[in-house]
Amino acid sequence: MKQKWNWETYKAKIRNLKEKINLSEPRSISHVELSGFFAKHYDALLDFVTVGFYRNFIRDVISKMNIQPHDKILDMGAGTGRNALLMLPYLDDGEVIGLEIGEEMKEQFRKKSFHHHNLKLRELRIEKDLPFEQEFDKVFISFTFHGFKQADRIKIIENANKALKKGGKFLILDYNEFDLSQKPFYVRALFALECDLARDYIKRNWKKIWKEYDFSVEKIHPYFLGYIRLLELKKY
Repeated sequence: MKQKWNWETYKAKIRNLKEKINLSEPRSISHVELSGFFAKHYDALLDFVTVGFYRNFIRDVISKMNIQPHDKILDMGAGTGRNALLMLPYLDDGEVIGLEIGEEMKEQFRKKSFHHHNLKLRELRIEKDLPFEQEFDKVFISFTFHGFKQADRIKIIENANKALKKGGKFLILDYNEFDLSQKPFYVRALFALECDLARDYIKRNWKKIWKEYDFSVEKIHPYFLGYIRLLELKKY
């Protein structure tokens, strides 16, 4: 007799699958640090699985950052340097400083930045104290923020605030806020494959948090039916 399908059975199967392929992470561990084969071939694999779509998507995101020729930009969790490299054509005497700790990612970043005097790498953890104070026009973070515990997210916000000049912009490309239980089946199915930290992230009252840490919401650029957003925050 065929077993009756239901949502709880599906979630149990997904949990079992995640354990088998080692996708699950403890709640207390960041889900954003990559290593090994996936990190070494990150850009190529990302383009492959998205059939090249991600390349055009991130170009569009960078175009909405309103980068000025003299901007000094801090790229938190810069990865391979791909995003930072896309920012350079908008700059004249400005510069991008990328923060990254992954060995494979740093190696790729250094190769990309070799011929660019205004693209620099610093080996610093973004959820720890950073040595920057009121020196950047923009701070950018892409699909990294949700993968931290809330206490670490708050530290990242504090670091961004400290690093930015007054009136500077904090730009976050990541999930939007929404009630997952009220979303269509296919969205809930996709998030069943995500880490616990991502599901925690989308439930937070971020509007309240931004205000508490001296940021105002300037613009929201929605993507993928609003499930993803480029959030533009301004430092008071």
